[in-house]
Amino acid sequence: MKKILCVLLACVLSFHVTSQELNAQVIVNSDLVNQTNQQIFKTLERALKEFINTQVWTEKAFLNQEKINCSFVFNLSAYSNDQFEATLQVQSERPVFQTSYDSPILNFLDKDITFSYQEFQPLFFNESSFESNLISLISFYAYVIIGLDADTFLQNGGNRYFEKARQVLNLAQSSVRKGWKPGDGLRNRFWLIDSLRSNTFKEYRQTMYNYHRSGLDQLTNDPIAGKKALMLSIQNLEPLFQRRPNAFLLQLFFDAKVEEIVNLFKEGPKIDFKKTEDVLKKIAPFFGSRWKQIKA
Repeated sequence: MKKILCVLLACVLSFHVTSQELNAQVIVNSDLVNQTNQQIFKTLERALKEFINTQVWTEKAFLNQEKINCSFVFNLSAYSNDQFEATLQVQSERPVFQTSYDSPILNFLDKDITFSYQEFQPLFFNESSFESNLISLISFYAYVIIGLDADTFLQNGGNRYFEKARQVLNLAQSSVRKGWKPGDGLRNRFWLIDSLRSNTFKEYRQTMYNYHRSGLDQLTNDPIAGKKALMLSIQNLEPLFQRRPNAFLLQLFFDAKVEEIVNLFKEGPKIDFKKTEDVLKKIAPFFGSRWKQIKA
């Protein structure tokens, strides 16, 4: 009996040791690159997928079903002498309680992607030093993804992971690569993590929590109460709009959520949507044609 217990304990410990946080899909699209030998792009794709999915990013043990589904899509625009230029589309999603539906959490396009990579070059992450721009890019977005996911389950649950992303950014600022400094643009990595950590934009993180825990996760048990909570969470973004009409995080929210909001309120039990519709037209006018599709 004791031997059986030891074997079971070893299996459990082994499971936790090998349990990572991310279930990432990686695509390296080289359609725009004039390169006859495509092998290096395939090698890079495999190496990135293995690196992201085997790296242990946090001290928390994730069960296999708890891994965060996400994707990294590199659209290459230039390649020469181990130097890459690209855009990077980063997306993540989170399961909704008692459903098979995954809700989009992040949908962000980073346009300032440059890095060097030699085929079969090992990829290692060291949180206390800058290894390469490629490693910093991946680790930065890994922590952002984990932080945003945590925020949807616990109010301000992503704090420690956003701090990790900030540490990555601080180290990467020693490089000459774009996207890490405030002067590199208005919607780059610096402003992304600066906004997520700032109390100025607290409504975004409050909405992320209330939208998912009080709204989406309640829809199965009580669709009306769930929809009311969703509407209140969206309306909670209005004070942020009043202070910062062009807030980075407002666009970040709707880039991920516009399709979902339209589909949620087009279907299911009807509810008075007028106030929420007015708020949406005010704070996200660029999606005005989409809001018109909601017939509450």
